[in-house]
Amino acid sequence: MELRGWRTFVTVCRLGSLSAAAVALHRTQSAVSRQIAGLERELGVALLDRHARGVRPTPAGEVFRRHAQATLDEADRAVRAVREARDGPAARPLAVGATPSLAAGVVPEAIRALLERSGPLPWSLLPALSASLYDRVLVGDLDLAVVTDAPPGLPHVPRVERRFLGLDEMVVALPAGHPLAGEGPVPLRALAGESWVEDDDGSEALLRQHAARAGLVARIDLAAADLLGKLALVATGHAVALVPGVLTRALRTDVTTVRLVDPPTRGVYAVTPRRDPHPAAAPLFDLLASHFAADPA
Repeated sequence: MELRGWRTFVTVCRLGSLSAAAVALHRTQSAVSRQIAGLERELGVALLDRHARGVRPTPAGEVFRRHAQATLDEADRAVRAVREARDGPAARPLAVGATPSLAAGVVPEAIRALLERSGPLPWSLLPALSASLYDRVLVGDLDLAVVTDAPPGLPHVPRVERRFLGLDEMVVALPAGHPLAGEGPVPLRALAGESWVEDDDGSEALLRQHAARAGLVARIDLAAADLLGKLALVATGHAVALVPGVLTRALRTDVTTVRLVDPPTRGVYAVTPRRDPHPAAAPLFDLLASHFAADPA
């Protein structure tokens, strides 16, 4: 079997679409379809299920995807090793992932400090939710991901190393002219009559748990597609929202925050692959840990 077909199949699984994979691979959709069909003929089993929104691997396809990804990762390492032996070590791109709130300030600041210390280095930053970032580290797409243990928490996977960076204290985002702007810390009961907006299950679970401890029921009247939409609804006075404390310095000017008495917190972790870690991952971890040590709130 040719590895090109394996790479095509893995890309289709990752993107969930033949057309999206064709764009990513700079091929036609028919060429991608032919490669998948060729793999299925060779293996004698269907690898993909078609559904209304795209494709997903069959049980047999998922087994093949895991082995194919491991093989492709090893092949890429072999090519890199040969090129380094021929040309000398090249600057290996650093692929970093972070949750949206951490990608809004803390992680870019740490990367800037890393580049100031180590010199130029090609790098990229992918904002995504913790579960997705964990998967991207597992398949080799990311060298380091900064994730949180907000509900439902983080899995224990032997193939990745997870190290604690610090605690992030959740705060309440308010429109700039809110009566509680500039106050704090305040008990959650001070916000008992407010409408709330949420954008993901983890933040919503933290809010409901904290409200239950205070003997309240949080009235979550609005839902947002993402963090930017959540803050837009706060800025325009439609609701208040529970947001990560790490986001405070990156907020838009028409949004402010108030700290809570006995606030909910979430642990922040750096996740890296155990095998073939990027040389810059360790110094980047140290810079991130220094941020939380200097600014634990």
